[in-house]
Amino acid sequence: MGVGRRMQKQGAPEPLSEEHYASLKRKKGIAADAFLPEAPNKKPRIRPKKPLKGAKGQEKPNAKGAAPKPAAKAAKPKKAPAIGSDDDEFGASDLDDVDPMDGVTLGDDFLDSGDDDDSVYDSDQDRPKGSKESKKEAFVFSDDEDDNEDREEKLTAANIEGLSQKLDKKLAEEAAENEAELREAALQTNIAGDTPNILGDDDDDDELAAKKTLLAPDLQMLRTRITETIRVLEDFSNLAEEGQSRVEYTNQLLKDFCAYYGYNEFLAEKLINLFPAREAFAFFEANESPRPVVIRTNTLRTHRRDLAQALINRGVTLEPVGKWSKVGLQVFDTNVPLGATPEYLAGHYILQAASSFLPVMALCPQENERVLDMAAAPGGKTSHMAALMKNTGCIFANDPSKKRAKGLIGNIHRLGARNVIVCNYDAREFPRVMGGFDRVLLDAPCSGTGVIAKDPTVKTNRDEKDFQVLPHTQKQLLLAAIDSVNHASKTGGYLVYSTCSVAVEENEQVVAYALSRRPNVKLVETGLPFGKEGFTSFMGKDFPQSMKMTRRFYPHLYNVDGFFVAKFQKIGPTPANAVMATKDKNNQAKPRSVIEVENEAADKTPIKEDGEEEGEFEAFAEEEDQEYILRAKRNAMRRRGLDPRALKKPPTERKPRDAEMSDAVSDAVSDAETPEKGKKATPAKEAKDVQMPDAGTPEKGKKSKKAKASKPVADESKDVEMSDAGAPKKGKGKAEKADKKIVDKKVDEAKEVKTSGPKVPNKGWSKEGKNRKKNKDKDVEMS
Repeated sequence: MGVGRRMQKQGAPEPLSEEHYASLKRKKGIAADAFLPEAPNKKPRIRPKKPLKGAKGQEKPNAKGAAPKPAAKAAKPKKAPAIGSDDDEFGASDLDDVDPMDGVTLGDDFLDSGDDDDSVYDSDQDRPKGSKESKKEAFVFSDDEDDNEDREEKLTAANIEGLSQKLDKKLAEEAAENEAELREAALQTNIAGDTPNILGDDDDDDELAAKKTLLAPDLQMLRTRITETIRVLEDFSNLAEEGQSRVEYTNQLLKDFCAYYGYNEFLAEKLINLFPAREAFAFFEANESPRPVVIRTNTLRTHRRDLAQALINRGVTLEPVGKWSKVGLQVFDTNVPLGATPEYLAGHYILQAASSFLPVMALCPQENERVLDMAAAPGGKTSHMAALMKNTGCIFANDPSKKRAKGLIGNIHRLGARNVIVCNYDAREFPRVMGGFDRVLLDAPCSGTGVIAKDPTVKTNRDEKDFQVLPHTQKQLLLAAIDSVNHASKTGGYLVYSTCSVAVEENEQVVAYALSRRPNVKLVETGLPFGKEGFTSFMGKDFPQSMKMTRRFYPHLYNVDGFFVAKFQKIGPTPANAVMATKDKNNQAKPRSVIEVENEAADKTPIKEDGEEEGEFEAFAEEEDQEYILRAKRNAMRRRGLDPRALKKPPTERKPRDAEMSDAVSDAVSDAETPEKGKKATPAKEAKDVQMPDAGTPEKGKKSKKAKASKPVADESKDVEMSDAGAPKKGKGKAEKADKKIVDKKVDEAKEVKTSGPKVPNKGWSKEGKNRKKNKDKDVEMS
């Protein structure tokens, strides 16, 4: 391709040098030392287009310098050589055909010979009017100015539209030409018919690799070879070398990508297979530059307009992230740290990637719904859902990591989300804990191939094992999420599955597995305004056609992190024969919303903190707990209608156990010896009846509260008799307990009599009361 129009306009040529004059003299046989030209102190003179006499095809003049005959027709001037040629602009080769010195005798001053020859004129000299030369156009140094098309027309109201269109057309043509030149220069286009030598000899490459193992690769050479390889792959039939296959070019491109960008061969091959050659190059290039810093406005505390104005006043340069988001702000430059501003500490915004908005936008939670976030940390998506729900309903934010849950709790408190409950369970077992949610969000853990710009260690850390373990975990999580959704929800029944990966193994394959294992769900539109459709076939694997409803996001297309979003709708209960479905006794699928605690042994092992050494469980501090035990006893006595002050008795007031028992037995015997007719049986008599059941039983209705209170005494005597028969241990223990109870009650009653005066007790008899009763009975008998 020739030189562009912008390179054709040139200025005046440089003045001729002495060597040029000397070459002209030698051709005419004039001695080079005959004279020296004077310094050019006058304005430069330029020869006219009209050739001199003695041109080619005519006889040469004689040596005496006779005047030559006029030429019939002037020869056309030759076109100026292309810019950048090796020959001089007015070299000797340009004057071979037309020799301006033929038939001309040089004067003493060479240029100023004194002749009035009009063949040499001053460019600034005014020509007389009426002369032939005045009718001719003045000589110019650019061919463009001779074109009538390039001359500017006088601008009028009539031709302004036509001139504008003409100017636009001219600018468009120049831009196209310039772009073509740049493209050819960038790709180093060869001459037609030549093919680029990219592969070369394998032996030479091996030798060079062996010599330069310790040297850094030539990045410029690698980038040039990458562009050449891509150009060949795009037009393989015309540019490929003979005997070379497409596989060889692809392998060479893979090696260059690994060397230039620092990927391991396994991951680079997996990413190259996702795109065409040129788009793969753009994807790798986009991963080398970080994504824009984006903040999300917390609408629970402020509005985006107010937040933007406050940050602009602090020296932050920002603008809305796009028309697709009403809460995102993209930050270009800032004079203050975004994580320490008063607005950040007050919870007006949170630092969050733009791609993290997409799953919540697809889920679209409504007010007064029950929502589950199965992997919630660090809380960006959870707080976004709380803002959309306007702090209504209930959000269960679950995360299996306790350390990450701490950051989740901090962000929830800072952002003012009051409808969030944080829990710490393995998400795969969450349906056994709770279910029946209107909507579920599952942002599954993944390999991170979409956020390489944020974490460059992914380039070398991921291997084949990761792409086997992670998809297995994601399948389990997705099935558990489906079982947690309530299909009968009036407003919901939706599930969103998302990953920050672009690998098919973690996205389309996981979704296809869930559709095959749970026929009660289907894919629906995500409702996102942009994004590429998911794969329906990849590397010989076919997926359902509904996979077109899923969305993929790439950094080189949308300037966001690589992401995948799929939205499900649950249309029925989980069938009984489904994988991982919980079943009841009748072999029916059990609703996952019911807490399954039947026939489960509770693990009462104390929970240990991380790093705590194993050891015996520490015993309770009985002294410290004694106060709480007494308080509980008093409350229990109040509920039964007893006086709790009975517990406040000094231990010194109690008599020895033998003395107390002897007094109690003697009182019982004395009461039994003097019974009155028509009165209720005494405790001693009741005890006697119990000890001797064969002798007779008391009459019905004759027992009183005193008999009930003295019943343990009978039990004691019975136990003692049984102890003689061969069960001493058991009877002895019961007797000791019964004795202790009787003695404690009698002591409490005696204490109350002393403080409040003589009083007939409800249960048992005090010593003074029994003595008064004895005296009264004796007086009755004497009378």
